[in-house]
Amino acid sequence: MPVYTVHEPPRKSDERDDDTLAHTARFVFVRDGFHFWAFLLAPLWMLRHRMWLEFIFYALIVAAITFALRRLGVAEMAGGWVALLIAVLVGIEASSLRRWKLSRRGFDNLGVVVGDRLEEVERRFFDGWVAGTEPSRPAPASPPPSPSPFERPPVAPSGDIVGLFPQPQARP
Repeated sequence: MPVYTVHEPPRKSDERDDDTLAHTARFVFVRDGFHFWAFLLAPLWMLRHRMWLEFIFYALIVAAITFALRRLGVAEMAGGWVALLIAVLVGIEASSLRRWKLSRRGFDNLGVVVGDRLEEVERRFFDGWVAGTEPSRPAPASPPPSPSPFERPPVAPSGDIVGLFPQPQARP
């Protein structure tokens, strides 16, 4: 089953609290996993999702690798394989690139939702969100209570210590 991350956009300065419907329409659901179109047409996929910075980095990396392969004289032998590996890498990391873009724009990651189709995922998320059980980030673990400096440390019971095996020659 596909896994989606839910990203909430930052509130506009002129947006009122009672304009929740317009705000929720701007939520973004990003599917995790391999993206075929990012693999097949990486530059066009990046431009379609308005990922300008990622597109510039992609173009610079491809140009640098092409230049290095030509300088080494192996562009004819390894060029196709390197292009395939770059395309596979973009296809695998496409959802991470979208999440990175959204975090740069100030979107908050609200959680993870699992479902077969995007409509089902949206319904599942908003049903829980309206009910007040929206996915929340795990609370930081609290440290165990420290003993008071005035208490006596616990005394180990006499006999065997838990976790150690008795010696075969030991007396019971």
